[in-house]
Amino acid sequence: MRDIHLHRSGVVIALVIGLAGAVFSALDPLWHGSAFAATPAGTRAIPAAQTNREGAVTVKITPRNLAPDAASWEFEIILDTHTQALNQDMSRSAVLIDAAGKSHPAVGWEGDPPGAHHRRGVLRFQPLPGKQAAVELRVTGIGGVEVRKFRWQLE
Repeated sequence: MRDIHLHRSGVVIALVIGLAGAVFSALDPLWHGSAFAATPAGTRAIPAAQTNREGAVTVKITPRNLAPDAASWEFEIILDTHTQALNQDMSRSAVLIDAAGKSHPAVGWEGDPPGAHHRRGVLRFQPLPGKQAAVELRVTGIGGVEVRKFRWQLE
């Protein structure tokens, strides 16, 4: 009987240690200030996705190409709700703010049309001039939230 109790205790301890390791691994990028996705050595890091869950709509934005020499800067956007239709014109609902605070309109949206409860697509902007230390994407009027701000450090 005692052997069974010791065996069960060992299993429980192993599970707790494994779970703690998984939690600490997941939090490691937050503790070390990393806001960038991993990239091969010698290339510019792509900023990580950000999610905003304010109001009735979840908005997830992932920068896809912010290279200075890109034809356009691209942000993948996912909208998700179960309470309302997503009828916004995404190219008019978002602006890109440069490091100096100047606003730049979107040049296009390629993705799901207005309507339904789930939308996914790519919002495009003209590449910002000069070297940008940071950019902010502001999305307005989605799910009753006046302005959602997504900011990425580029340097």
